[in-house]
Amino acid sequence: MPNLAGTWRLIRTNAFDAQGQPITPPYGPKPIGLAMFHPDGRMMAVLNDSRPNLAPGEGAYMSYTGRYVVEGNTLRTRVDGSSDASRVGGEQVRTIAFEKDILKLSPPLRSWGGSMQQHELFWEKIG
Repeated sequence: MPNLAGTWRLIRTNAFDAQGQPITPPYGPKPIGLAMFHPDGRMMAVLNDSRPNLAPGEGAYMSYTGRYVVEGNTLRTRVDGSSDASRVGGEQVRTIAFEKDILKLSPPLRSWGGSMQQHELFWEKIG
């Protein structure tokens, strides 16, 4: 597996409903975000919808930081700070896959906006 340490830029997201059908992706059509993984096991991520004009209820923002470990193709982060207080003290789990030089992180199927969804986040290493 390639080295996760470094700075990664979010380049696109995908989303699917519980039946695997494509749905509107999180963070809008042109998401922006950075994730930094330090070799000492600390990480931080910031993700945002980049559209300048959002209707009420549209858009999304998320940030969190914590200690991470990689176990095979699983990334586990013990969250110690987040824009969503319910995540603090919990664990964020992502499946890791690489498609050439692109990192794909996939959280487990979960409820998002009242429906069960599967997300895929694609990252390009920039540093």
